[in-house]
Amino acid sequence: MMDEISVFLVDDHTLVRHGLRAFLDTQKDVTVIGEAENGKQAIDKLRALAASDKLPDVILMDLVMPELDGVGAITALRTMHPDLKIIALSSFSETERVHAALQAGATGYLLKSSDPAEIITAIRSAQRDQVHLDPAVAQVLARSMRTGHGATLSAREREVLTLVARGYSNQEIADALFISERTARTHVSHIISKLGLSSRIQAALWAIREGIATIA
Repeated sequence: MMDEISVFLVDDHTLVRHGLRAFLDTQKDVTVIGEAENGKQAIDKLRALAASDKLPDVILMDLVMPELDGVGAITALRTMHPDLKIIALSSFSETERVHAALQAGATGYLLKSSDPAEIITAIRSAQRDQVHLDPAVAQVLARSMRTGHGATLSAREREVLTLVARGYSNQEIADALFISERTARTHVSHIISKLGLSSRIQAALWAIREGIATIA
Protein backbone atom coordinates (compact mmCIF):
# COMPACT_ATOMS: atom_id res chain seq x y z
CA MET A 1 0.00 0.00 0.00
CA MET A 2 1.14 3.54 -0.74
CA ASP A 3 1.66 5.96 2.12
CA GLU A 4 -1.01 8.65 2.33
CA ILE A 5 0.21 12.07 1.23
CA SER A 6 -1.30 15.15 2.87
CA VAL A 7 -1.57 18.18 0.58
CA PHE A 8 -2.27 21.87 1.20
CA LEU A 9 -3.52 24.09 -1.65
CA VAL A 10 -2.68 27.80 -2.07
CA ASP A 11 -4.33 29.75 -4.91
CA ASP A 12 -6.32 32.98 -5.05
CA HIS A 13 -8.84 31.50 -7.50
CA THR A 14 -11.55 29.49 -5.73
CA LEU A 15 -12.35 27.51 -8.87
CA VAL A 16 -8.72 26.43 -9.24
CA ARG A 17 -8.58 25.24 -5.63
CA HIS A 18 -11.89 23.41 -5.95
CA GLY A 19 -10.79 21.83 -9.22
CA LEU A 20 -7.51 20.64 -7.72
CA ARG A 21 -9.27 19.32 -4.63
CA ALA A 22 -11.85 17.46 -6.73
CA PHE A 23 -9.10 15.78 -8.74
CA LEU A 24 -6.90 14.97 -5.75
CA ASP A 25 -9.87 13.51 -3.88
CA THR A 26 -9.99 10.80 -6.57
CA GLN A 27 -6.48 9.67 -5.62
CA LYS A 28 -6.48 6.98 -2.92
CA ASP A 29 -3.06 8.00 -1.57
CA VAL A 30 -3.72 11.78 -1.35
CA THR A 31 -5.69 13.80 1.20
CA VAL A 32 -6.18 17.58 0.97
CA ILE A 33 -5.95 18.92 4.52
CA GLY A 34 -6.36 22.64 3.90
CA GLU A 35 -6.53 25.60 1.55
CA ALA A 36 -5.50 29.26 1.48
CA GLU A 37 -6.24 32.07 -0.97
CA ASN A 38 -2.94 33.97 -0.66
CA GLY A 39 0.54 33.66 0.78
CA LYS A 40 -0.23 35.49 4.01
CA GLN A 41 -3.23 33.30 4.76
CA ALA A 42 -1.19 30.21 3.93
CA ILE A 43 1.51 31.16 6.43
CA ASP A 44 -1.09 31.76 9.15
CA LYS A 45 -2.90 28.47 8.52
CA LEU A 46 0.30 26.45 8.24
CA ARG A 47 1.57 28.00 11.47
CA ALA A 48 -1.57 26.68 13.17
CA LEU A 49 -1.10 23.24 11.61
CA ALA A 50 2.53 23.19 12.76
CA ALA A 51 1.42 23.92 16.32
CA SER A 52 -0.66 20.73 16.16
CA ASP A 53 2.16 18.82 14.44
CA LYS A 54 0.00 18.44 11.34
CA LEU A 55 2.05 20.12 8.62
CA PRO A 56 1.24 18.80 5.13
CA ASP A 57 3.61 16.57 3.23
CA VAL A 58 3.31 18.69 0.08
CA ILE A 59 2.08 22.22 -0.69
CA LEU A 60 0.85 23.33 -4.12
CA MET A 61 1.63 27.05 -4.28
CA ASP A 62 0.34 29.53 -6.85
CA LEU A 63 2.91 32.23 -7.62
CA VAL A 64 0.73 35.21 -8.54
CA MET A 65 -1.49 36.18 -5.58
CA PRO A 66 -2.51 39.35 -3.70
CA GLU A 67 -1.15 40.38 -0.27
CA LEU A 68 1.81 37.98 -0.47
CA ASP A 69 2.83 36.21 -3.67
CA GLY A 70 4.04 32.65 -4.01
CA VAL A 71 7.76 33.40 -4.01
CA GLY A 72 7.42 35.44 -0.81
CA ALA A 73 5.36 32.71 0.82
CA ILE A 74 7.79 29.97 -0.22
CA THR A 75 10.71 31.95 1.19
CA ALA A 76 8.95 32.52 4.51
CA LEU A 77 7.68 28.96 4.85
CA ARG A 78 11.01 27.34 4.01
CA THR A 79 12.68 29.62 6.56
CA MET A 80 10.18 28.50 9.20
CA HIS A 81 10.08 24.84 8.11
CA PRO A 82 13.11 23.91 5.97
CA ASP A 83 11.82 20.42 5.22
CA LEU A 84 8.53 21.54 3.65
CA LYS A 85 7.98 20.26 0.12
CA ILE A 86 6.49 23.08 -1.96
CA ILE A 87 5.57 22.77 -5.63
CA ALA A 88 5.18 26.06 -7.48
CA LEU A 89 2.10 26.19 -9.70
CA SER A 90 1.97 28.89 -12.34
CA SER A 91 0.59 29.89 -15.72
CA PHE A 92 4.01 31.24 -16.68
CA SER A 93 7.27 29.53 -17.66
CA GLU A 94 9.59 32.55 -17.96
CA THR A 95 13.13 31.70 -16.86
CA GLU A 96 13.27 34.51 -14.30
CA ARG A 97 10.02 33.43 -12.63
CA VAL A 98 11.11 29.79 -12.47
CA HIS A 99 14.53 30.69 -11.07
CA ALA A 100 12.91 32.89 -8.42
CA ALA A 101 10.64 30.07 -7.26
CA LEU A 102 13.44 27.49 -7.16
CA GLN A 103 15.82 29.84 -5.39
CA ALA A 104 13.11 30.57 -2.81
CA GLY A 105 13.01 26.86 -2.04
CA ALA A 106 10.39 25.30 -4.31
CA THR A 107 11.01 21.59 -4.85
CA GLY A 108 9.11 21.47 -8.12
CA TYR A 109 7.50 23.68 -10.76
CA LEU A 110 4.31 22.92 -12.68
CA LEU A 111 2.32 24.86 -15.22
CA LYS A 112 -1.42 25.21 -14.64
CA SER A 113 -1.90 23.74 -18.11
CA SER A 114 -0.31 20.48 -16.91
CA ASP A 115 -2.16 17.23 -17.39
CA PRO A 116 -3.70 15.99 -14.09
CA ALA A 117 -1.39 12.98 -14.22
CA GLU A 118 1.59 15.37 -14.22
CA ILE A 119 0.30 17.03 -11.05
CA ILE A 120 -0.07 13.78 -9.12
CA THR A 121 3.35 12.63 -10.36
CA ALA A 122 4.88 15.85 -9.03
CA ILE A 123 3.17 15.41 -5.66
CA ARG A 124 4.37 11.84 -5.29
CA SER A 125 7.88 12.84 -6.38
CA ALA A 126 7.98 15.63 -3.78
CA GLN A 127 6.91 13.16 -1.10
CA ARG A 128 9.93 11.02 -2.04
CA ASP A 129 12.28 14.05 -1.84
CA GLN A 130 12.57 14.16 -5.63
CA VAL A 131 12.44 17.22 -7.85
CA HIS A 132 9.80 17.39 -10.57
CA LEU A 133 9.75 20.10 -13.22
CA ASP A 134 7.20 20.53 -15.97
CA PRO A 135 8.99 19.27 -19.12
CA ALA A 136 8.52 22.62 -20.89
CA VAL A 137 10.00 24.44 -17.89
CA ALA A 138 12.94 22.04 -17.70
CA GLN A 139 13.76 22.66 -21.35
CA VAL A 140 13.64 26.42 -20.92
CA LEU A 141 15.95 26.28 -17.91
CA ALA A 142 18.34 23.82 -19.53
CA ARG A 143 18.80 26.10 -22.54
CA SER A 144 19.46 29.09 -20.28
CA MET A 145 22.28 27.50 -18.30
CA ARG A 146 25.92 28.47 -18.89
CA THR A 147 27.93 26.30 -16.54
CA GLY A 148 30.41 23.50 -16.44
CA HIS A 149 32.64 24.68 -19.27
CA GLY A 150 35.20 22.00 -20.07
CA ALA A 151 34.08 19.75 -17.19
CA THR A 152 34.79 16.07 -17.75
CA LEU A 153 32.83 13.46 -15.86
CA SER A 154 33.93 9.90 -15.27
CA ALA A 155 31.77 7.01 -16.49
CA ARG A 156 30.49 6.45 -12.95
CA GLU A 157 29.70 10.15 -12.51
CA ARG A 158 27.72 10.12 -15.75
CA GLU A 159 25.75 7.13 -14.47
CA VAL A 160 25.01 8.95 -11.23
CA LEU A 161 24.11 12.16 -13.04
CA THR A 162 21.67 10.30 -15.30
CA LEU A 163 19.86 9.02 -12.21
CA VAL A 164 19.89 12.48 -10.62
CA ALA A 165 18.22 13.82 -13.77
CA ARG A 166 15.56 11.12 -13.43
CA GLY A 167 14.78 12.40 -9.95
CA TYR A 168 16.40 9.59 -7.96
CA SER A 169 17.22 10.22 -4.31
CA ASN A 170 20.70 9.36 -3.01
CA GLN A 171 19.39 6.09 -1.56
CA GLU A 172 17.72 5.15 -4.84
CA ILE A 173 20.96 5.90 -6.72
CA ALA A 174 22.82 3.70 -4.24
CA ASP A 175 20.35 0.85 -4.72
CA ALA A 176 20.46 1.12 -8.51
CA LEU A 177 24.28 1.14 -8.69
CA PHE A 178 24.90 -1.26 -5.77
CA ILE A 179 26.88 1.27 -3.78
CA SER A 180 26.40 2.79 -0.34
CA GLU A 181 24.17 5.82 0.20
CA ARG A 182 27.22 7.69 1.48
CA THR A 183 29.13 6.94 -1.73
CA ALA A 184 26.16 8.05 -3.83
CA ARG A 185 25.94 11.27 -1.85
CA THR A 186 29.67 11.88 -2.35
CA HIS A 187 29.37 11.32 -6.10
CA VAL A 188 26.50 13.80 -6.34
CA SER A 189 28.43 16.39 -4.34
CA HIS A 190 31.53 15.97 -6.53
CA ILE A 191 29.47 16.26 -9.73
CA ILE A 192 27.80 19.48 -8.58
CA SER A 193 31.18 20.92 -7.57
CA LYS A 194 32.95 19.80 -10.76
CA LEU A 195 30.29 21.38 -12.96
CA GLY A 196 30.36 24.63 -11.01
CA LEU A 197 26.71 24.26 -10.03
CA SER A 198 24.86 24.79 -6.77
CA SER A 199 22.07 22.23 -6.65
CA ARG A 200 20.73 18.86 -7.83
CA ILE A 201 18.18 20.69 -9.96
CA GLN A 202 20.93 22.51 -11.86
CA ALA A 203 22.85 19.24 -12.27
CA ALA A 204 19.77 17.55 -13.70
CA LEU A 205 19.21 20.42 -16.13
CA TRP A 206 22.86 20.35 -17.19
CA ALA A 207 22.51 16.63 -17.95
CA ILE A 208 19.42 17.30 -20.07
CA ARG A 209 21.10 20.14 -21.97
CA GLU A 210 24.21 18.02 -22.67
CA GLY A 211 22.16 15.05 -23.83
CA ILE A 212 23.30 12.83 -20.94
CA ALA A 213 19.67 12.44 -19.87
CA THR A 214 16.30 13.18 -21.41
CA ILE A 215 13.10 14.60 -20.01
CA ALA A 216 10.60 11.83 -19.32
